[in-house]
Amino acid sequence: MSDPLAFPTELDRPIAFLDLETTGLRVGTDRIVELALIRFMPNGDVTEKVRRFNPGIPIPPEATAVHGIRDEDVADKPPFAARARSLADLLDPCDLAGFNLRRFDLPMLLAEFQRAGVRFQVGERRIVDVQMLYHRMEPRDLSAAVRFYLGRELEDAHSALADIRATAAVLSAQIERYEELPRDIEGLHRVCDEMRPFETELDRWFKRGAGDAMTFRRGKHSGRPLDEVAAAHPDYLRWMLGLDDLDPEVREVVRGALEG
Repeated sequence: MSDPLAFPTELDRPIAFLDLETTGLRVGTDRIVELALIRFMPNGDVTEKVRRFNPGIPIPPEATAVHGIRDEDVADKPPFAARARSLADLLDPCDLAGFNLRRFDLPMLLAEFQRAGVRFQVGERRIVDVQMLYHRMEPRDLSAAVRFYLGRELEDAHSALADIRATAAVLSAQIERYEELPRDIEGLHRVCDEMRPFETELDRWFKRGAGDAMTFRRGKHSGRPLDEVAAAHPDYLRWMLGLDDLDPEVREVVRGALEG
């Protein structure tokens, strides 16, 4: 391993770095084909895992061109649902970190857990997005981050394990380089939250109120309560349910509103 995996700041609980390779970029319809994970423990122990999954749908050539994984490479692999429970258990005590984690990897992972029927909540986890910290300090991508912070080229780019090893090494270099960056996970989480609070697809569609009350945050009914729209304009909710890429959690809430 070219980069030593020692976390640069004291941890008060485990933190897991995640990277996904997928069939595409649509959270509602695309699937995970590879997941790499590095978990750092407060006692210094480090665990690496890489898993491939049969997505149950064809891998488009344009996705294969990015990560090199073909249909035949995962034909004999289990579906995500078969490993979802053990993965959730592994991540259960962990804060989360990754490169573009808040905008892509975590929403995609949450959608897969939802489809698998496995409860996995962000809850009180601290979420550190290394891309956000990088863009705050040196706006570019992971390959440029490796060149800038580590003084080398990123080998095997878009191999999930290579990417996540590089991401962990870049975060270490960021903390060492910038005195103004917090030295703890809580502080790094706050910096990322100030730049872009993490939102699920449900959060993007609805503002949550007291109890189960939901108010539209987007679309032509923005600002109106969901139950009001369900009563006065049920065809709009039926239209939403007809969207192929509608997030499963959003679909469940909309269907529940229609059913009263």
